[in-house]
Amino acid sequence: MSNTGATADSGGWMGHPKGLFFLAFTEMWERFSFYGMRALLVLYMVQDLLMSDRVEKVAGMAAFRDALEAAFGPMSTQAFASQTFGLYAGFVYFTPLFGGLMADRWLGAKKVVVIGIALMTAGHFAMVFDWSFLIALVLLVLGSGCLKGNIAAQVGHLYPKAEEALRSSGYTLFSTGINIGAILGPVVCGALAQVYGWHVGFGTAGAVMLVAAAVYFSGMRHFADHRSSMPEREHAAMSRQDWRMLLLVILVIAMLLFQFLAYDQMSNVGMIWVASHVDLATPFGVVPTPWFAAEDAMASVVIVPFLIALWRWQASRGTEPGDLGKMAIGGLVMSGAALALAAGAYTVEDGGKASAAWPLLAYFLSGVSFMWSWPNALALVSRRAPLSINALMMAGAYLIVFFSSTGSGFIARWYEPLGPMYFWLLNAGIALFGSLCFVMFGPLIKGRMDELDASAVP
Repeated sequence: MSNTGATADSGGWMGHPKGLFFLAFTEMWERFSFYGMRALLVLYMVQDLLMSDRVEKVAGMAAFRDALEAAFGPMSTQAFASQTFGLYAGFVYFTPLFGGLMADRWLGAKKVVVIGIALMTAGHFAMVFDWSFLIALVLLVLGSGCLKGNIAAQVGHLYPKAEEALRSSGYTLFSTGINIGAILGPVVCGALAQVYGWHVGFGTAGAVMLVAAAVYFSGMRHFADHRSSMPEREHAAMSRQDWRMLLLVILVIAMLLFQFLAYDQMSNVGMIWVASHVDLATPFGVVPTPWFAAEDAMASVVIVPFLIALWRWQASRGTEPGDLGKMAIGGLVMSGAALALAAGAYTVEDGGKASAAWPLLAYFLSGVSFMWSWPNALALVSRRAPLSINALMMAGAYLIVFFSSTGSGFIARWYEPLGPMYFWLLNAGIALFGSLCFVMFGPLIKGRMDELDASAVP
């Protein structure tokens, strides 16, 4: 395999290629803009755009609503906003499959990432105007499809194949940039939207995308641009054992869907409930609702060293759960997050407000549940998926976010008919059901996977 240019680009900080830091900071600012805008989106629809006459000026809105109601039935304003949010959040994780195909087959990662940055920048600035609201969402979905997978792939292109440990460390640093952006975006954009108006928050997300573009262009000379990190080769046909393993991997992903339906609801109806039913007043002013989305990202960062220490301690005693066991725990924690919101709703009397302690607990738990489940799901897919389609399955694993986001948008229609307490109890039950699936069927699935792996060893 040819070197991707990593040796020529060596000499960066801590022995990593210089290109890593340009990519990490590009992704940090891009995630800042993405999560900042995402934290505002459903609130903007239910509190402003859909409640005003300006909605009639949005290009294509009437046709879009007619299409959704033809597919899902009549919708209230909240249900329509939640379904729109769910479709947007879902397709953001569907289009990277096509972005990766464009990079691998035709244009290369550099050009596709540049296209993605341009589309996302245009999309964020289009959010500033009412008439281009739906156009903005389409641009953002297409831009994320071009950028999301390919910029992560470029990280791997920086390293020679033999330096796997350094590559893993590089991805850890890259992921740190993502998490920092996911924390800062909702905090900054949420505060600006509350003080100066929605469009200032959206405009800030667009301005930050310009920063991301400047960082990426500054570092382009350090990036490799071959179309694939793997040598050209014929893929071996899948064996019967491969097909059986593939079906088991898909079954695991399907079981994980239940807890992610509840997890994605936190960014959808969770924002609506907090804004409407939680006392956010403090001696220093009103806490912006999007800050709770930032707490989820913060929890997923601060919990990592504690989880690693716990798993090492359990491993030393021979009691560390496997990947499927950790996913079961993640579902249980997510159920606890939804129960915290149900408890908060239970405390609300007519015309009253719930304590902010309830969503503080809930969003912390949702971030913790994510770290129990998602990294272990990716590790299982990487290790168990057949070699001939391993990369495809890794990309396909992200489709769970597509299904959970769109599914949570559909489930959100029951928020108003059920009322907040029973709605969050429903979501707690959905997450708990997924966890029980892992408890009941996990040992059987693991045993069968182990048998298939053993039979594949020459």
